[in-house]
Amino acid sequence: MQRLEHLEHLDKHLVDELAQVARETVREELREQARGQRRRAALYAGSGAAALYAGAAVALAVGLALALVLPGWAAALITAVILGALAYALRSAARPSAPRPVPGQAGAPDGRGAPVPPVPSTPPTAGVVPPRPDGSRPAETDHRP
Repeated sequence: MQRLEHLEHLDKHLVDELAQVARETVREELREQARGQRRRAALYAGSGAAALYAGAAVALAVGLALALVLPGWAAALITAVILGALAYALRSAARPSAPRPVPGQAGAPDGRGAPVPPVPSTPPTAGVVPPRPDGSRPAETDHRP
């Protein structure tokens, strides 16, 4: 009986050691992957900063070129409007557009979608049941008190 208790202790110890080794291996793999991703992220950030400065230089060149034929304030205003229009176009392109209904499908604005009941020409009167569109009559019910 005592021998089995000793084996249980060894099994628990072995499981703990295997779990520790697995944790260390996974941790090391994650560190390696994170190191590569950090380097890639730093390169993307540098690329974005360089592109931002290049765009600013192009905007400055456009403004200076316009300033050759226009007053400085007009050249700056035109450059700002061009950049604003570009920003608006890029934002519009980045936004997901709402799905447009296909003509002929339900909910389409062309009138061939789901049927809409007609509006009655006269207001309904109390106690009178209007006729059904298919021509059938409503079932008679007994309304005695």
